[in-house]
Amino acid sequence: MSNSSGDKYSLSDVEEDIEVFLKYESNALDAIKHAESEDVIEFLVDSEVDTRHDGERGLGTIRRAILESSLPSDELKRRVSFRGDETPEDILVPESVLKNAKVALEAGKPVVLYGPTGTGKTTFAKQLVREECVGYTLNTATPSWTPSDIIGGISPDYTGDSLSYRTKLGCVSDAVQRAREFDVDYGVILDEITRADISKIFGPLYTAIENPHQTIFETDDGDTIELDERVKIICTMNMSDRTVNELDNAITRRFAMIELDEYSDENREQLFRSWLDEHVGGQVRFATSELLNLFEQDYQGINHGRERTSQGSIMRFGPMHYRDIAVFVGVACRDGGEYEHDHHEAVGQAYQTYIVPRLLNAAAFPQIERIAEHYRTLNDEFEMFDLTPAAELAERELEQERRQMGSYE
Repeated sequence: MSNSSGDKYSLSDVEEDIEVFLKYESNALDAIKHAESEDVIEFLVDSEVDTRHDGERGLGTIRRAILESSLPSDELKRRVSFRGDETPEDILVPESVLKNAKVALEAGKPVVLYGPTGTGKTTFAKQLVREECVGYTLNTATPSWTPSDIIGGISPDYTGDSLSYRTKLGCVSDAVQRAREFDVDYGVILDEITRADISKIFGPLYTAIENPHQTIFETDDGDTIELDERVKIICTMNMSDRTVNELDNAITRRFAMIELDEYSDENREQLFRSWLDEHVGGQVRFATSELLNLFEQDYQGINHGRERTSQGSIMRFGPMHYRDIAVFVGVACRDGGEYEHDHHEAVGQAYQTYIVPRLLNAAAFPQIERIAEHYRTLNDEFEMFDLTPAAELAERELEQERRQMGSYE
C-alpha cells in the first residue's frame, strides 16, 4: 500500500484506503503515527477507526496513539477519549457551583464536591472533567483503601515461576503519567471518599499538594512522579451523616470545598421530565405529568416539609434518586412487563424498592415516623398510584425501632 507523500499519509491517502484502515489495526496505527496533518486523523476519527479496533470505549492502542500525537487539537482528542461516555451534556447544577468549581480547578486547586445523597455529585464531577480535561479516570473509594491506592506502592507479581514484587501506580500518579504522555490536562475523580479513612489515605497527597516539586513515587523504570498542574483532582463526598466541620482540617485547607445541594425548580423539573420521557414515555395508562407531579410533591415534602403542617423538612434528599423510579416503571409496565396490566401498582413497588430504603438508611426514629406519615398522605392524594407498599415499609421499620427501644427500657 502506498501514499502520495512518501512516508506521510495525506487526507486523500486515507480516504482512498479507509476500508484497509478499518480492517487492519497495524495500518491504522501507521497512518496515525505518520499523518501529514490533523485532517488525516480527524477523518479516521470520523470513520470510527478507533471504535473498530479499540471497542466502544476505553483506552486501546488506536486511541492511545491519537492522544500521543501532537497533531490533533484538544477538542479532537476529547472526542476520542470520551468515546462511549454517556455523561449528560446539560449541566443543571446552580451557576455559582459550576463557576466556583471551574475557577478552583483553573487555579490549580483540588476540588471536593459535597452534599446529600442523590444530588448528582458524580455526574457533575464527570461533566467538569469533560469540560476542563482531555481524559479522566473514575475511582470509587472503599474502606480498604490505603495511601498506595492514591499515590502508588509495591504490589506482588505472581507471573512466572516465583513470587516477585513491582511498583504499581495509584490513581493520582497514573493520572500524572497520562498527562505527561499525552501532554494534556487529565482528570482523576475520587468518588465517595467518605467510605475510606480520609486522613489515612490522603497523607502523602497532602504533602504533594504542599510541595508540588517533591517526588511522590518512583516506577520500576526509574521514572519519578511529581504532582502535575495538568492533573485535575475532583473528589465527591456524601454528607448525609456528617458535616464539613467534622472533617479533618487538612482536607478543608488544601481542597476547594464546593457544596452541591439544591437545584432550581426549573432544572429539577427538566431532570424529571427527561427521565420520564426517556424511560416511561407512552407506555403507561396514566399521563407522565401525573408522575412528574408525584415526584415534585414527594421531593418537596422530604426536603421542605408540607405547607399544611408546621413541620419542616424530613431530611435532605437529592433529585437523582427519581431516575430509578422512571426506569423501573418503564421496564415494569412495557408490553410483557411484570406490571403490564397493573400500572398503578408499579409506582408504589418502585418507591418501596428504591426511595424508602434510602430514606430509612439515614433516618433517626422521629424521621421514620414522618416518612411513614408522608407516604400515607401521598397515597391519599394520588389515587391513581398505590403507594401503600412504600408507607408499609416505613411503618414496619418504625415498629421494629419501637420494639428495640422497648427492649432497652
